Order: sequence, then C-alpha cells, then structure tokens
Amino acid sequence: METRMVMKREQEEKSSQMSHSMALSSQIKKKTFTSSDEEASYCDFYPIIPADLMSVKEILNMDNLPRHRTWEILKETMDADEEYHRDKWTPFGNEAEKVEIDVIRNQHVLRTRIDKMALRKQAEKKASVHMKYLERLSQKAPDFPIPLRAHTVWEGMMVKLSCTVQGCPPPKVTWYKDGVPLRMSDRPWNYSLQQRFGLNSLEIRRCSPDDAGEYKVVAKSSLGEAMTFGTLVVNSYQGAMAGSEHSQTPALQLAQEAQFGTVFPPTWVEEGDSLTLQCTFTSALLSFQQDVSWFRDGIQLHQSSTVDIKAIDNTASITLRAVHKEHEGIYTARLRTWDGIQEHSAFVYIKDASAAVVGGPASPLSVQVSDINKDFVFLTWQPPSADGTSPVEGYYVERYDLNQGEWVQCNEHIQKMCHYPVFGLKEGTLYQFRIRAVNQTGAGRPSKATEPIFTADPLEHTRTMVVKVDRGRTITITKDELEGQVKTPFPPTNVHACEVSDTYVVLSWTEPEPRGREPLTFYVERSLTGKSSWELASLDMVVNAPRFPVFDLMKGKQYCFRVRSINKYGVSDPSEPSPLISLGKPQYAPAPPDSVMAIRDTDTSVLLQWKEPKEKDDILGYYLYYSEAGKQAWKTVNNKPITKTRFTIHGLKTQKEYVFRVKSVSRAGNSIYSDETQPIVVKSAIYVPSAPSAIAMLLCTGSEMVLGWRAPACSGGDPVRGYYLDQREKGMKTWREVDIRPVKERQVKVSNLTSGHFYQFRVFAANVVGVGKPSEASEAFLCEKWTMPEPGCPYDLELREVRNNSLVLLWSAPLYDGRGPVTGYLLEISQGDQSDNWTALNEKPISDTHYKVSGLEAGQTYRLRVAAVNEAGVGCASLPSEPVTAQTRPGTKNIEIGVDNDGFIFLGYESNEMNDGSKFLWNKNYTESIDAGKAKAETKKNRSVLTFADPSEDDLGLYTVEMSDNPNLSSSYNFTAEDLERLKELSWQVRNPLIALKSGWQVEVSEKGAVRLWLQTESLSNAAELRLIFNDREISSTPHRQINFDKAKGLLEILFDQLSQEDEGSYTAQLRDGRAKNQFTLVFVDQKFRQTLALADANRRDHQRKSGPYFQEFLSWSVNEDCELIIKCKVTNTNKDTSLRWFKEGMEVTQVVYEQSSGVSTLTISQVTKKEAGSYKAVVSDGRGEDVSTLELLDEEYDKLLQQLSKQCALSAGPLRIQCTAEGFKLYCSLKYYISYLKTIWHFKEKRIDQEARTKTDSSMQKVWIEIFNPTENDKGQYTLEMFDGKETHKRNLDLSGQAFADALLEYQRLKQVAIAEKNRAKVIKGLPDVVAIMEGKSLCLTCFVDGEPAPEIFWLRNDREIINQGQFAITKEHKCSTITVNNVKMEDSGKYSIFVRNQYGSETVNVTVSVYKHGEKPPANAVEMG
Repeated sequence: METRMVMKREQEEKSSQMSHSMALSSQIKKKTFTSSDEEASYCDFYPIIPADLMSVKEILNMDNLPRHRTWEILKETMDADEEYHRDKWTPFGNEAEKVEIDVIRNQHVLRTRIDKMALRKQAEKKASVHMKYLERLSQKAPDFPIPLRAHTVWEGMMVKLSCTVQGCPPPKVTWYKDGVPLRMSDRPWNYSLQQRFGLNSLEIRRCSPDDAGEYKVVAKSSLGEAMTFGTLVVNSYQGAMAGSEHSQTPALQLAQEAQFGTVFPPTWVEEGDSLTLQCTFTSALLSFQQDVSWFRDGIQLHQSSTVDIKAIDNTASITLRAVHKEHEGIYTARLRTWDGIQEHSAFVYIKDASAAVVGGPASPLSVQVSDINKDFVFLTWQPPSADGTSPVEGYYVERYDLNQGEWVQCNEHIQKMCHYPVFGLKEGTLYQFRIRAVNQTGAGRPSKATEPIFTADPLEHTRTMVVKVDRGRTITITKDELEGQVKTPFPPTNVHACEVSDTYVVLSWTEPEPRGREPLTFYVERSLTGKSSWELASLDMVVNAPRFPVFDLMKGKQYCFRVRSINKYGVSDPSEPSPLISLGKPQYAPAPPDSVMAIRDTDTSVLLQWKEPKEKDDILGYYLYYSEAGKQAWKTVNNKPITKTRFTIHGLKTQKEYVFRVKSVSRAGNSIYSDETQPIVVKSAIYVPSAPSAIAMLLCTGSEMVLGWRAPACSGGDPVRGYYLDQREKGMKTWREVDIRPVKERQVKVSNLTSGHFYQFRVFAANVVGVGKPSEASEAFLCEKWTMPEPGCPYDLELREVRNNSLVLLWSAPLYDGRGPVTGYLLEISQGDQSDNWTALNEKPISDTHYKVSGLEAGQTYRLRVAAVNEAGVGCASLPSEPVTAQTRPGTKNIEIGVDNDGFIFLGYESNEMNDGSKFLWNKNYTESIDAGKAKAETKKNRSVLTFADPSEDDLGLYTVEMSDNPNLSSSYNFTAEDLERLKELSWQVRNPLIALKSGWQVEVSEKGAVRLWLQTESLSNAAELRLIFNDREISSTPHRQINFDKAKGLLEILFDQLSQEDEGSYTAQLRDGRAKNQFTLVFVDQKFRQTLALADANRRDHQRKSGPYFQEFLSWSVNEDCELIIKCKVTNTNKDTSLRWFKEGMEVTQVVYEQSSGVSTLTISQVTKKEAGSYKAVVSDGRGEDVSTLELLDEEYDKLLQQLSKQCALSAGPLRIQCTAEGFKLYCSLKYYISYLKTIWHFKEKRIDQEARTKTDSSMQKVWIEIFNPTENDKGQYTLEMFDGKETHKRNLDLSGQAFADALLEYQRLKQVAIAEKNRAKVIKGLPDVVAIMEGKSLCLTCFVDGEPAPEIFWLRNDREIINQGQFAITKEHKCSTITVNNVKMEDSGKYSIFVRNQYGSETVNVTVSVYKHGEKPPANAVEMG
C-alpha cells in the first residue's frame, strides 16, 4: 500500500511540473508580439522578441544582447528544472515544440493580417485628413467671374443667357425673372436650364414678349452670396417689349459681419459667487461667427457643468457658476471676422469671501495633487494674499473620502511649507483634498477642493497590454503571466529620497522584478550613519506603494534606508542601502521686490511695475496691495499670484492719491512688504491730442484765405501748444506745410494762393508729448474774392455747461461782414448725429455771441449751427457743432456764491478732474476778462475762488468759469442785485460778528431747593471775557452766589444755594471774544421771581421730608374697566421697620393690599355706595420719620368720583338686545355695573318714551331695560338708550324693523300662545304625597285636586294600568277633584299609583308609591302613614 502511495505521489508531482513548465512557456510567448499600429508597451523595459522569429530557448541562450534581470531569473529557473527533470522532460518536450511551432505560425499569420488592416486604416485616415485640408484651403465665397449680359432678340428667336459661378463649398444657384423665382415647370417646352462645371445657362427656345424683363442669378453658400443681373429685350413689329438695355454685375456681396459693440470692463466678484461676462455686437452674429471663443490667461474655456457659454443673436456671454481664486485672470472673448480675429480682454478680480473667524486668514489656492500611488499622494499649493490680523503660521491639510462623505484633517501639527505628503490612504478610493491657512485667531476658509483622484498603482498600465484582433476582439496579456510563479519576493531596488524638506523626507524605490502574482507590501528600515544596527521605520504602518514619508528624523543627522518586499510567502532580503539622506535646510520666505514704481494710466487705473528679487528661483508670483495715501487702509489687489513684473490696477478713484506695495510669493510663504511707492494721483496719462476737425474757410481775398477749425475732442491730458497746417491743390497727392512754425490760435491766414484754383487743407494738433494725427482733408475751397452782400459764416462753435436739459453755445463773429455790419444771429438745432432737419431756436436775431439752449431731452444727441444777419439778409450757416448728448456728467459742480471768513463776497467752483497743467479760466459773459483790481482768482488743489474787493452794481452780470484743458467742465452764475444786497448784509455780519446764542437765560430749581440761572452761547476761545452786571453793578462769586463760566462750551451759570429777596433784579452778561461780542439780560423780578422763590422753598421742605420714608405718590383714586374704585399710594425709602397704615374718618382700614417690594399700597372697592364717601388718610413711618397723605372723598370730589364711575359704567355697556316674552318685547342693555347716578333715557324714533301703560322701564345692578306690552306694527322702528354720566352722553341703538321686527313679533305671539296653553293645561295642583304606607286590611283613600279649562278628564292608574271603578276600588269624580278608595288593602296592593289628567291644552301625570305593611311591622321612614 505504501508503494502505491509513493508512485501515485511521484506521478502527481511529475504532472504538476510538466503543467508548470508548459504554463511558463505559454506565458512567455503570449507577450511576444504587437500590431504595428499599437505601442510596444514593454519594449522600453524588457527585451521582448517577436515569437515568430525566435523560440524561448533561443532567446534565453542569446549572449550578445543586453539582458534584464528578469531573463536571468527565468533562465536560472528553467536550467534548474531541466537539470532536475531532464529524463522526464524528453517525451513532453518534443510535443511542446510542435505546439510551439504551430502557435508561432498562427501568430505570424495573425500579425500579417493585423498589419494589413492597420495600414489600410492609416491610409484611409490620412486621405480623409488630406481631403479636409484641401477643402479648407479651397474655401471661397460665391462669385461670378463671367456675369450675365444683356441680350436683344427678335420675337420667335432662341436666346441663351449664361454666366459662370465659382465658390467652395459649391453654392446653390437660383434664377429669378423680375424678382420672382423662375420655375421651369411653368413652360418646360420653352425653358431649358443647364448647370455643369460652374457654367449656368438658361435657354429660351422661342422668345415672346412675355419673356422680356430683368433676369437675375443668385449664388448662396455658408460664406455669403453673390448675384448678377441681365436684361432681355424682345423686339417685335410693335416695338421693343423691355426697357433699355441694362446689365449689372455687382461685386461680391457679403453679409454684414458683427463687430464688438459693448464689451465687459474689469470686473470684481466675491469668492463663491457666480460670474457673468457679456459682450454685445454691432449686428447679429453670422453663421461662421457663432462660435465665440472664451479664454482665461490664454487657455480656452469650454462648456461644462460649471461653465455656461452662450451666443444668441448679437450677444455672447460666459457664466461661471461659482468662482474661486484660481479663476482670477485675464478673460478674453475672441470673434472671427472676414479679415481674421478680433479680441477683447479684461481682468477679472476675485475678492476674498468673508473670513471663517474674525481676523482669520484667507483661503489658499491652486492645490495640486501629484505622485498618486496606492496609499500616497503629494500636495502643493500657494499661500493666500491676506494673512488676517496676524501672520499665517501654517496650514492644515484635509481629505474627503467620497464614500464616507466627511472632511478629515490629515496633519496633527500645522505644516509651514506649501507642500505636504499624504500617507495612509486606501487603495482604489476616490479622494478630494483642500487646505486651510492658520494664524493666531484660528483656521481660515478652506481652499477650493481638488478634483477627485483615484488611488491606484501608477505603473499598473505598464503591466498590461491589449492586442486587437479581427472583428473587434481583443487579447489581454498581463506581466504576471510572463513572470511565472514567484514565491518568496525579491528585494526592491533604487531606494532614494524623492522629496526632502526640513521636517520630512519622502522615500521612493522600484518594485522588484519580477514582482510575482501575489500582492506586495514593504518594510522600511533605517540606520544612523556609523551604526550597523537597523530599526524599523514603518513600525506598524502598512506600506502598499513604493513611497513612504518619514517625519521623525533628527536635524543634522544622516541616515541610510533600505526596504524589504513582503508577500504571503515571506519577506525578501533587504534592498541595497540608499545613499546618505538627511533633512533639508529650512526654507525661508523670499525677499520682497524692489524698485516698485506706479505710473499714470487712465482716470481709474495705475500701471505698477517692479524688479524681481535677486533670488528668484522659488518665486511663484507676486501679490499687490494699495491704500489711499496717508490712511494706511491697505487692500488686496489680486488673490492669484501675478507672474509678471508689471500689472495694471483697475477700479481706483479719479483724482485720489494712492500708494502701493508688493509681496513675493513662494512655497515657503509670502515675503514681507516691499517699500511703498511714492504717492500718485489717479488720472489719465498724457498723450498726443486727437485730430482737429471741421475746417472752414472764413474769408477769401482772391490770393489769401483765412481758415478756422474745431479744436481736438481730446487734448491728451496736456493743453494744445499749437497747430500745423498742410495744403495741396485739388487733384494733387502731395501735401506741403503752410508754415513750419506752429500756430497758437485756431485761425490762420494762408497767402500766395492762385485765384480760381481749388485748395484742400488739413490740420495737426500738438502738445508737450508730440504731434497728433491729422484731420480729415477739408473740402476743396475755391480761391475767389468774396463780394456777396450777406455776411460770412460764424465760426469756432463751442459748447459749455452741458446739462440734462440745457447747454450753452459760444461762437465767434464772422470775419466777413458783407454789405453792412452784422446785426444779429439766428440759431438752429438738429436732433441726432447726422440729421438734416434743422429747427430754428430764436425767431428774432440776438446780438450776443453766446446763447443758452433750454428744453432739451435728457440723453438725446443734438447738433447746432449759427448764421449771421445784416441788412442784406441771412448769411450762410456755420458748420454744425460736434454732436453733443444732453446729459449731466457725474460729479459736475456749479458755481457757488457766498461770503468768506473775512467778510469778502466770492464765487467758488470745484472740479473733479484736474491735471498738472489744468487752470481755471474766469470770465464775464464768457469772453470778457475780469478787472484784476475788482476781483482776484485763487486756486487751491481742485478749487478756484474769485473774490471781490468791494462789489458794486458795476460788478453785476454773468460770470463763467471753465477748465483750460477741458472746456466741457464749465459753469456760470448770474450775479444779481438781490445777491449783492443779501451778501453785503452777510458780509457786515461776518466783519462785525456777534457771539451766537444757543440758549437764552434759563431758571432752574433743584430738588434740594437750590436755584440755577444759566445761558449758553457758541463755543468761545480761551481769550473770551465776561462781565456780569446785577442791578447796574458788576458782581463776582460769593459763598451765597457762585458764578461758573465754561468757555469751551459757552456755558455761563449763577448758582444760589438759598434764594432770598435780596437776589431779585436784572442780570446782564457782557461777552467779548476777539472781534465778536454780545450781551444778554435776564429780568428776574415780580411774579417770576416770587414763583421761583416759592418753588425753591417748597423743594427744600420736600427734600427734608424725604430724609425718612415718604410718599412718592400721594393718595389718589381711579376707576378701572371693571367699574371698581381703586385708591392707592406709593411709598419709597422704606426698610424692614417701616409701617404703612390706612384710616377713614379716624378708623383704621384693614382691607388694604401693600406690596413692600414696589411700595405700592391699594384699596379696592368693588361697589361704590354713599358710605364710601369720607376722608382717607395713609401714614408711613419708622424710626427715621413719618409722612402723611390724605384724600378727601367728599362733596365735589365724591361727585367727580360718581361721574367717573358712571362714565366707566356707560363705556362697559353692551349693545341693545331684544328679549321676547309672553307679555311683549323687552329691550335691554347689559353693563358691568349700574348706579343710579347714571341717568338713562329711552327714545323711539328720536322721541323720548315716557312712562305709560304699554311701557315700563327698570334696572338692576348689571342691566337696564324697557318692556313694551302687547306690541303692534306701530312699535316698529329705531330704539335708542341714552346714558348721561354727568358730562357726556353715551348711546346704544337697536333697529327693530324689517325682518328683525317680524321675527320678534312672531316669537312674542308664540310665547303668548304657550302662556295661554300653560295656564289652561290640565294639571294636578295638590293632594298626593310621594310615598304612603298603610297597614294590611285597612282602607286607603287618596284625594287629588286638578285644574284646567276646559275641565280635564281624570284617570287612575295602578302600575301604569287604568283602574276600573268596581269591587275593591271605588273612584269618585267631582268638579276638579277626584278620590280613589282601596278597600281591605292587601299586601299585593302595594305598588305605583298614578293620576292622569288631560284636556285639549295638555296632560299631566302624578305618581304615588303605596307601601302595605303587616300588623306589627313599622312603616317605611319616608312614607306618609294612612288609615
């Protein structure tokens, strides 16, 4: 048995070895080919040879090729197996070789087939790409190289209209006749249309007069359209049947392409909000323009879940649903045009969202994930621009497992650098990461979370290859299948540090080759330099990936590391030790930039530039900051580092002064701030002026011309210093200078001209920067002497004081007067930029050379022109003014008039736009200069003041001011006689000032009886003086009278500790403060003094009274809503020994409620009667003293109480209601309380109801009523109850008419009938007790009396059954009386006996219980004993 077992075991072992060898051979050969259109994924790592060229053995026996360690291991394995089992392999090896040859042959055939298919696909793809390329090159809009031409034929002849069309893609061609599409189906026998190779022909076989007309051919494609025309004339004996010959072949007609219209400016948006940028275009987008591209910092943006891009009609927009700092940058919209590409760009600033904690830092940005492994990733980020109230100390790293749904902090201690290795992740899991900055106040807002990353082996794809075979099938080959069964793993290789920091080191190594099929983990060991012992660095941590961060290294020490591989079969030998590794040097924040300089750019922006630091290798970019000069209120410009060394800062306020500074940004943090720039005022930079316009000829003498022109619309920030004029004769191309020297004025005389010739001119403007662009060439002026009688045209039209509804037009008188002097001017206005509809502004000529145009419509555009008038008539009009929009510019100021601190009258004007060379130009009536002896102008910063020395009526008139470099900033003021009179009075007050009084003399009495006299003026200086006069003599402070004077507050007070008769009189305060002075008098005599003296004495006595317990509120009474009398008082300054007692007429009252905590004591009387009248007294006392309060509730005071009580009772009255009775109606009113003092009167239809037989009034404690007996229709109407409380009358009304009366009358009648029925109803009135007792054998007699009309029927019942009058029972019935006799009563006669009476109005039953007892027994206790 043992022998069989051994043989069987040997056979199984042999079979296992053979299958293992075959599997190994097969695995090696599976990975030996790829198709030519695939990548040989392993060729860079393994020397794989195609299997159709070499066998496995040949590969392993090649010595002249470089071998990877894998092949050495495989060769050793195969050699060992071959040597050990050589005898057993021979039979199997031959068979395996045959199989191998068949496999190689099939592989070769398969390879050839795949290569052919791949080559065919490549050729087809290249051909398709080439065709598309050729199509793009050949794209062309439709065109007619040979257009239609006109034809004239005789009737009945044949004609052929032809044209050639070209374009790519081929256009669609349509024929028209007289504007209507030509349909061949209408006359197929006569029309023949041919289109071949671009030649389009229309053949008309027999022409008739109907065929004459205009023929048109239109070619359309996606790139545009073109058309050509031709006329066909058909002659007949009656004449030609079409118009004159005409042919038209217009040039290529392209649709109007869209251009940028309104574009988006620099934009600010808060972090987390949505952002929308929008452009509008001049027209609807053409088909090829629909794809408007959007870019951020040069990178194109595409439609996604967070980005929405739209292009509709003439609008394109992009929306970012939630912006983050990473989205900050330059956004560009790109539009395709016929000529190329148009772009518009603007910077989008992302502002920090509100801090997570007060004073906390902003959020970091640009979190990047790299080196993704099975359980390890490496994070980098950029520091925030805003530190908060303290510098950023470090960062917290957080991860988010998408399966668990919560954020978890990765690092226990803050990480100072902007990079961190995250270890210990789960393989095959989706993670997101974010960063928080930390300062002393706490952690700030988190950064934008990264996109989800999947933890996996990054080299997994290199261990798998997919081979495509026919019919879409694939073969997957893994590296594990090629490596065979590796049990105990090999050690890793290339152990080194891939990331070194001053706090950690990240180790990296290469997995062993071959790795084997079993999953690998690793042990990391370390050793200090110079020591032979190794310790485990990974401890109890499982290392799944060839990355491992080490944090617990000592600074200044060097370490060696080695790694062991682990699988289920065991642990490998250690790897080769790594090179010496130590912690890196600490990284420090970079140096700040230097040479920071701000340069003027526009009215709202500044160009900032700087030099980068010398050590710039680690710098990621720069953060910029700005503040208004002198405020130190720094704000962040950008929240995403700028990589360049210049940047344009937008959003600044015009004419404000700013300073700037910069920080460098690196992974080690932000640098300190750079030095501040010099303060710079935000205003536009200086540039050359724009071109002049509107050149006009003002005068011509035959050899000379005088020309004028309009100033440039923009001077470039510097005044125009002069003009240069060029001229040329009409038809000539060459311009020549009129004078090499600039002309200061906008008017010049050109000499040495030839009479009868035409000349053109152009003008250049120049400022300190240089010469601007030339104006457009003027029209050709004829050099001919002017002799017309009318005057020439006015010139130099200028606009001033443009507002929403008005403007002022200025002009210069014409240089040519004509036959007589100019007597006036006529003005015309036109609405719109180019409109020729002119409307007269003035019916009669005006003599001034300025005119204020009113009644304009805000937002509308206008042009104006002027014509001069003389005795001969109206001359030619001037050139129109430049278009102007009636709109007040933001920040526009007007001239203000006033008086300065020295008493001088002035006109002031403030400009919100000032340049270095700006000047304020003051004039009178726009053109007249102001006499320097009468008025002087001074300018401080952006304000100018025109001060008059001594204005008089000669100085009245219109004053104007404008800016020298910007006449659009202008204003005027009409200085009138009323202004002069008002301001002269104000000037006198300023020069002769009075100390202003805030509060006149006041008299106050304190609680202690002291008296205070006081007054208050405006604030005075320390040099102010006071004289206090009492009854014509100056007084000062005494012990009895104290005088206080607070100059800063302007407060004067006189304090009397005890006022006396000697203090009566007049008090006068004389004040002087510099030039200002004033005096104030108090007449403190007669009644005013006596009242004050009495009040002071009373307060003094009251203060003494309050030294102990006292009444804060004396006894008083009131009536509440429940009509109760409340008498109360309130005491204060009490203690535990204080007692409070009440008395009435000397008798103590005990029903008083006293709350010691509040001091309130109350006596409540629910019903007031005459006994409540009397004298009440309350006494509060303790050891400190006593206070008494009395209340006399008598006579008038008692009447007042009754009146108040009556009023409250009347107010508590409810509405009038009706109650029906058998006798009639009862109208009543409910009150909370009724007293006889409240007089009540009833009215019916506004007439008083007197006491009569049919009415009766009455009252109770809570109700008053009136009864109306036997009501009829005459009682229908309005009822009123008047309640008079002694002062006021209170009314309650009831409208008893209509349905209400009908219902009440019906109810009365019903109750009346019920009463009658109740009165006449049959009923038992007396006779029967409830229980009777009788001894057995006796006779029982029960008598009962009844009543009712008519007389009722009577029935006796026993146990609810009628008793018959016979035998034992005897019944007698008399008028309203009946008796029943029971003879010889027996025990069985006990029971319930009843009498039942009835008539037509009703019935009634009365019961009696009969109890029969035997002789010797006691009757029931509750029974009436009978017999």
